[in-house]
Amino acid sequence: MTDDQAPARRQLRYRGERSYGYLEPGRDYRAFALASETERVPPFVVEVSEAEEARTWRLLATHPAISLHDHLEVYPVDLAEADDWVRDAHPFTGYEGLARSGLAAVFENFGDGTATITSKSGWKWTDVIHDIGMRYADWAHQDFAIRAETRADIADAFANGQVALIGALEAATPIENELDRIDVLYGLGIRMLGVTYSESNALGSGCRETTDGGLTGFGRRAVERMNRLGILIDVSHAGDRTSLDTIQASRVPVCISHSGSRELWPISKCKPDDVIRACAERGGVIGIEAAPGTTMVKPDLVEASIETFMRHFEYCVDLVGIDGVTFGPDTFFGDHAGTYLTPQGALLASGDSEYDSVVPEHVVGLENIGDYPNIVRWLVKHGYSDDEIAKATGGNTLRVLEQAWAR
Repeated sequence: MTDDQAPARRQLRYRGERSYGYLEPGRDYRAFALASETERVPPFVVEVSEAEEARTWRLLATHPAISLHDHLEVYPVDLAEADDWVRDAHPFTGYEGLARSGLAAVFENFGDGTATITSKSGWKWTDVIHDIGMRYADWAHQDFAIRAETRADIADAFANGQVALIGALEAATPIENELDRIDVLYGLGIRMLGVTYSESNALGSGCRETTDGGLTGFGRRAVERMNRLGILIDVSHAGDRTSLDTIQASRVPVCISHSGSRELWPISKCKPDDVIRACAERGGVIGIEAAPGTTMVKPDLVEASIETFMRHFEYCVDLVGIDGVTFGPDTFFGDHAGTYLTPQGALLASGDSEYDSVVPEHVVGLENIGDYPNIVRWLVKHGYSDDEIAKATGGNTLRVLEQAWAR
């Protein structure tokens, strides 16, 4: 394909930005050898025709695609340095990889449970606020990936060749029993908040627990507060009963930002049919996840690839319809599977199913967010209409935000 035949793409403002260019490495922060944003694993591109490739990029250029859940930080190459890297508290944002993604917006989930700056356990309020502030400071010093808090911000970024980054936290654990801290998070730009992260907290039970007491009284007050503020509620890491209670308690749609079908892959992190249905019936959406070990297919396809990932997508579409499904890949730049072997990764691991221990080295075709075009290529190749692709890649999320966000 010659240059003049290349598919038209949205013109981006990306000019090779690197994080913390306003600081001096070695003096202001410790410089770590960081993972490649483009070449950590062999590249994989879903095979399509030239016409299908052109259609893929036309869709990404005309319909804003949104990742409902991702992490844009770039991990160190040597994961033995991970603890020191976290405590230095200068995580780089993967601008280069993001520029390859074709995305208009990303719900960026900060370190929260891995922001172990002062504690090995994570979730500490001061650590989480420090992490958020440091990332916002970095974003403010470039003009490609911008901080977004409203639907208008997303639309403006899309029109201006930028990518909107929306602050999110995977669990409300850091608020402890302080309801007003939800307001503080909103004031700091957080627009999605998880109920729990695998373990129980003051709001409810996590998906890793052997018993699930459901949403607590405090949890119900927290749900009401998030509704009134305009924060999208996420039940990805909540237990099944807690998820159902939250869906029913919320007066606006909630999301399952990153998960899959437990029927296909029986781990606690994946959701059973009744939870997926309940979420969709109340107007919510499930984002299909691509983190290693989460959306494989038993027993014949114990592998991890764009194909197994899309099996979960099609299962959920068959279950609740195209309007209830989107994508929340849950990737970052670096050895994702390797982090499960670190002390903090082991602490955050969920479930005791025999399938929980099946963790591939990486997900073929969805190594990081730069591979997002493979999702659109796959949809194009498998005969989905422009309208269906526009809904699944961003339209469904925008519909939910219209109801869940205050403005």
